[in-house]
Amino acid sequence: MTKEEIEGVEEYRKAGHIAKEVKEYARETVKSEVPLIEIAEKIEDKIVRLGGKPAFPVNLSINEIAAHYTPGHNDKTKASGLLKVDLGVHISGFIIDTAFSLDLENNNENKTLILASEKALQKAIEVTKQGIEIWKIGQAIQETITSFNFSPIRNLSGHELGKYKVHAGLTIPNYNNNNKTRLGSGVYAIEPFSTTGSGLVNESKSSGIYILQEKKPIRNLLARKILAFIEEKYKTLPFCERWLVKEFGTKSLLALNFLEKERILYNYPVLVEKSHGKVSQAEHTVLIAKNKIKVLT
Repeated sequence: MTKEEIEGVEEYRKAGHIAKEVKEYARETVKSEVPLIEIAEKIEDKIVRLGGKPAFPVNLSINEIAAHYTPGHNDKTKASGLLKVDLGVHISGFIIDTAFSLDLENNNENKTLILASEKALQKAIEVTKQGIEIWKIGQAIQETITSFNFSPIRNLSGHELGKYKVHAGLTIPNYNNNNKTRLGSGVYAIEPFSTTGSGLVNESKSSGIYILQEKKPIRNLLARKILAFIEEKYKTLPFCERWLVKEFGTKSLLALNFLEKERILYNYPVLVEKSHGKVSQAEHTVLIAKNKIKVLT
């Protein structure tokens, strides 16, 4: 695979190497009862020390929370239960997205649930190739998870990755949705979610994770200053209030609220399993080109 085939291939590979090292570091760092804010900052700092940048705030989602939970600047939540660690690394905007789950309470159901999502990811990668109809990837995930008597989460999906875009273009289903779109060359995150629940997520409270939605002229001086910082530092990548409080202090919270009300920023909701079943997640980023597939994470 050459640079001519996929833009940024060397950056993807470098970000992938960093992500693999950070995952190993995270597995050693995450312990029961450790504050989530401490875990998040250690993981994000490790990404920077290795030469990358966080592609989004690390997600640390417990039990029935499936996604979009990152600790706020004054968060007191501690690691417990079935914890998903979802992290992203980028080099010059070329993004790697990867995740794993940990059982922090020595619970057999947790362990089996984690195994289900990991096996589903493995099976999905085995069938993934250039030109495959994407329903077949979803079917491999669904059949694997249901063989463990769990359910895949149907309204969460894998996704194509683009420069400075975590969710770009094609989505990769976690069940057979009969979508006959064929997979082209590119970089994709495949991420099965397995649950003891109904297999759907609902939107819950605000996550404090934001993304720039629309540029508009604004008069508020503080909001204008913070918006300029966001545009320069994060561009179209997600960021969180915790990062801005570290940079500007708690006054940034007023600016974020203003920018959200003006619909300049979008605040992601925390996603919770509809029937409050526990959720596990496994995720790799893969690169597909010239009928070859390479797992980057």
